[in-house]
Amino acid sequence: MRILIDTNIFIYREADQVLTENQQTLSRILHEIGALQIVHPLSVSELKKNPNPEKQKIMLSKIRAYPLLESPPDPIGDAGFCAQITPKPGTNDEIDNALLYCVYRDAVDYLITEDRKIISKASRLGIDDRVFLISDALEFFQQFIITETPVAPPGLEEDLIYNLDLADPIFDTLKEDYEEFEDWFRKISRQGRKCWVHYNPDGSIGALLIYKIEDDPLDTIPPFPKKKREKISTFIVRHIGQKIGELFIKLAVDIAIKNKTEEIYLTHFTKPEDRLVDLITEYGFIMSAKNQRGEEIFIKKIYADPARVAGLPPLEVSREFYPSFFDGPGVSKYFIPIWPENHERLFTDFKGSRQTKLPEHSGMFIIEGNTIKKAYLSHTRNKQVSPGDLVFFYRSRDLKMVTSMGVIETVHRDLDAADEMMKIVGKRTVYSCDEIEKMQKPVTIIMFRHHLHVKNPVSFKRLKELGILTFAPQSITKINEENYNKLIEACGIDRRFTVH
Repeated sequence: MRILIDTNIFIYREADQVLTENQQTLSRILHEIGALQIVHPLSVSELKKNPNPEKQKIMLSKIRAYPLLESPPDPIGDAGFCAQITPKPGTNDEIDNALLYCVYRDAVDYLITEDRKIISKASRLGIDDRVFLISDALEFFQQFIITETPVAPPGLEEDLIYNLDLADPIFDTLKEDYEEFEDWFRKISRQGRKCWVHYNPDGSIGALLIYKIEDDPLDTIPPFPKKKREKISTFIVRHIGQKIGELFIKLAVDIAIKNKTEEIYLTHFTKPEDRLVDLITEYGFIMSAKNQRGEEIFIKKIYADPARVAGLPPLEVSREFYPSFFDGPGVSKYFIPIWPENHERLFTDFKGSRQTKLPEHSGMFIIEGNTIKKAYLSHTRNKQVSPGDLVFFYRSRDLKMVTSMGVIETVHRDLDAADEMMKIVGKRTVYSCDEIEKMQKPVTIIMFRHHLHVKNPVSFKRLKELGILTFAPQSITKINEENYNKLIEACGIDRRFTVH
């Protein structure tokens, strides 16, 4: 990201005076996001006009610490540009227009100035979304700073990349596939980038997710325009069978939402029987282009695309646009009560009063907590729940509140054989094989996709006040459309996640 700094910003920043809080914060943010701040050669010429030789010498010595924009485009020969903002003789218009032309011709990404005349001209040129006063720049660039960290799932921790051992075997394949990998790794280490990592008991790396929030066009065939996106730079899982891949998908989506990013993408050289491709396409990553070196670009949209969603069945909406979901009147909605101990194992990333389990202290995973696809086992007599229906989990006994929602994938009723049940649920249930064997039969298995934890967990008291419930749900309980709309409003569910 290249940011052109106007002379007035430079003077404010480098003069012998205390910076305002906005200036300090903006300077910190630009440094943190790795933005390259550059100056126009005409800005240097302008400083040379200072009549005070001593001040001129000081300011020139400071401005030389900034890179100069090489061979900046000249607006003089662009009749269309000049017609919109004709320079007035005897003014600074020549310099102002030259700065604006750099943005106009995409020689830089943004311009920061305190000159409101420049802001007015930018509006006439249609580039005012890229030319900022300090206060506006602060608001804009703040979005590239991760201000809200996802809940750390058991077994994973957020760490700085420079704490990782580049000699770890997990990087061997990347070193073979990308000759520039080690240089890139050292570069992002110096930038203070963070990652999510699972360490094995011996200190080696078992799984790694490196990400970045970007605001650049994608250098692809076909090209994709400039847009705020989350890039998954590195996605490696060594522990097969632990569902860490699904956990990373959940994390990536959570990071995207918290950073107000509507797309996630990754680049990948696809191999035969590629497990990563199988995983990411299951959750809506679509191969959309290739980059210049031939890597495939997989892009996932967080919110449903109206052009694509028309006519899609509810389960396909859930798959392609997870965590968005279809909630039209064609699907039913239900409360599902769940005991606290099962809730803590199934939803390990819920922000509540969860107690860490003993295996987690040694870095082990609760596998069913990693999954997006989960299993709920019950003795319900309900014969109406169907694929595509929405389920809201009500944590009973202690919290007594609605905490999470999902979409039913499949329903398996009247099951008696434990081995058949285990084939269905795999590692997606809180129950062990022995516990399933001892269960009273028959059993109903509801396989569902966990889409999100509600922003505002809703207590039973509040559900009563809203007229949604009279008694705490003891079994699967249907929610009518009127009460459903009250419920999602109370839960604070962003309507951009819903498709009607």
